[in-house]
Amino acid sequence: MTDDTGALAVTLFSEILTADQLLRNRLSRVLPKGMEISHFSVLNHLAFIADERTPAQLAKSFHVTRGAMTNTLSKLEWAGYVHIRPDWDDARRKMVAISPAGRRARDQAISSITPMLTELVGDLGGDKVRAALPILRELRGKLESGV
Repeated sequence: MTDDTGALAVTLFSEILTADQLLRNRLSRVLPKGMEISHFSVLNHLAFIADERTPAQLAKSFHVTRGAMTNTLSKLEWAGYVHIRPDWDDARRKMVAISPAGRRARDQAISSITPMLTELVGDLGGDKVRAALPILRELRGKLESGV
């Protein structure tokens, strides 16, 4: 790696990390009271897949430890946003599904964040965002595969 490529790499990841921090800060301010980004992410995932998942599957999907996912799921269950039941085929495992209250909370969160995200995309321009998506997806894929 040349010095120029190294500097480019550091600049790219510095921008991504800073943008991530700023976006998380703004999202936290507009999400419904008491909802954390991790809660919204899990609810959004469960609503999108429309099927049950094990805590281990969810932890793998979000690239977090099982303990971190268990903590998030406990909070979501306490709020009534997910149902956690034993797996009928393997009593050692649990299955997680979004509840009707969780779907409503997710929909409310979407309504809360959409104006802010729409404004950001509008300010950047749809063409720029569409052009950036394939690069970001490829980068995510490389990071997921460990390349």
